[in-house]
Amino acid sequence: MNFIQAFLNASPGAVSQGLLWGIMAIGVYLTYRILDVADLTVDGSLATGGAICVVLMRMGVNPWIALLCAFVAGAIAGMATGLLHTRCGIPAILSGILTQLALYSVNLRIMDGRANTAINANKYNLLVSQRYAQELSLDNPLLILVIFLAVLIALLYWFFGREYGCAMRATGANQNMARAQGINTKRVITIGLMLSNGIVAMAGGLIAQYQGAADVNMGRGAIVIGLAAVIIGEVLFSKAFRNFALKLVAVVIGAVIYYLVLQAVLLAGLDTNDLKLLTALIVALFLAVPYWKRAIPQKKTAGKEKEHA
Repeated sequence: MNFIQAFLNASPGAVSQGLLWGIMAIGVYLTYRILDVADLTVDGSLATGGAICVVLMRMGVNPWIALLCAFVAGAIAGMATGLLHTRCGIPAILSGILTQLALYSVNLRIMDGRANTAINANKYNLLVSQRYAQELSLDNPLLILVIFLAVLIALLYWFFGREYGCAMRATGANQNMARAQGINTKRVITIGLMLSNGIVAMAGGLIAQYQGAADVNMGRGAIVIGLAAVIIGEVLFSKAFRNFALKLVAVVIGAVIYYLVLQAVLLAGLDTNDLKLLTALIVALFLAVPYWKRAIPQKKTAGKEKEHA
């Protein structure tokens, strides 16, 4: 009973974190599923967004403008990865690693050589803050993040229903076919990476505000959390959510489920040093589920054929 009460008390914070990382997971979904590109830039661009947002807000910049600047910075990082991949012929996964590596130094420069830069909710007008997670007020992160996600998903649904968005989806589905239709696939991939990393950096800005600090290592392992959200959402809602907007909603729900499971395991007594191991196991499990779903019927069919033979 104590465990259930503790879980319920901690749930608003876990859901808030799930929604924050759900924004980041949407960015991962765009490259992983739409463009079919393995992009590891996100581990760096998330921290870049957090650093840009916190530093600008400490300078007195409006939080919404700071968040927009974070998006632009993330888009520039995505453009660097895209140009390395499409113009220099470097494989996408290696391009992302190179950009991510470079961003570590860039992020330190942004924060004036410091690995961590704090921002206080008492002094600055934060959009989201962990201290309000339990309160029933307009400052509650849950309310703000739900509205923010609704607007973001609506904009992405509109964009991917337009000509250029369809070209992006066609490029991810079949590059040769897309080129045959006159689509500049190199440009489309670069813009797709820019959009993805812009969203990731924007999530980084919100996460930094929620936590009260930007850290140069805050994006470490972000790609794994993003993939966990995408895979969990797809495995649980693939049949129910066929519409593109609903697929994005499923990704966000996947992130929330991931953080609720994580919260439950921590309350059960898991050592925090084992969090990365747990994350890897969760992702591996949900990645394996679609394979098992296909493999088990095939084995049954093969067994029946042997019996008849």
